[in-house]
Amino acid sequence: MNNSSLIPARAKAVIFDAYGTLFDVHSAVGRHMAQVGPDAARFSEVWRTKQLEYSWVLSLAGRYEPFWILTERALDYAFARFPNVDRSIRPLLLEAYRTLDAYPHVRQTLQALSTRGLRTGILSNGDPGMLKAAVDSANLAGDLDVVLSVDAVQVFKTSPRSYDLVLQTLSIAAEEVVFVSSNRWDIAGAAAFGFTPIWVNRLGLPDEYVDLAPGGVIASLDGLV
Repeated sequence: MNNSSLIPARAKAVIFDAYGTLFDVHSAVGRHMAQVGPDAARFSEVWRTKQLEYSWVLSLAGRYEPFWILTERALDYAFARFPNVDRSIRPLLLEAYRTLDAYPHVRQTLQALSTRGLRTGILSNGDPGMLKAAVDSANLAGDLDVVLSVDAVQVFKTSPRSYDLVLQTLSIAAEEVVFVSSNRWDIAGAAAFGFTPIWVNRLGLPDEYVDLAPGGVIASLDGLV
């Protein structure tokens, strides 16, 4: 599939969200499915939902904690919600979260974009240590021009200050950035900031935030190139 029209001619960089977009956030529980038990899917969903909720609440309150701390707190909440899950696997789940599985086509997509002369990178809520572990485990370091963490501005997405990190780092304008995320709320934030957002809608979810629409919708990362 050739979707080069999704990327405007004026674009100079394609920037990706990390968690849920390049890396499968549910693969941590997936690796230990048998030990988590029959509630594994719901357990993983609660872990992810609370992780994001904590980031939004802190940002709106004008506070900040590194994303890894929120990840640990969200996991503890999931254990509290599912008391039948053995808490002794907590270290295993946290270690697995540091080395999440990359989605299919990640490296091929990054390399294809670079071949077209586009700079590539990550903008993530993850703190620098988390991102380094994830990027290294997926062997992506050589395929990315920048790996940016909101830790540098101490506020999570969708704050405009977080998206502005891309402009300050690459010295380009918002209209020259294509931003790719599987998180519809992140697409809304990127659209509000002035990026061209591409939504990776793997699950065929209904659209929302109609006034902050994506510039394109793809079902998987290979749909970008």
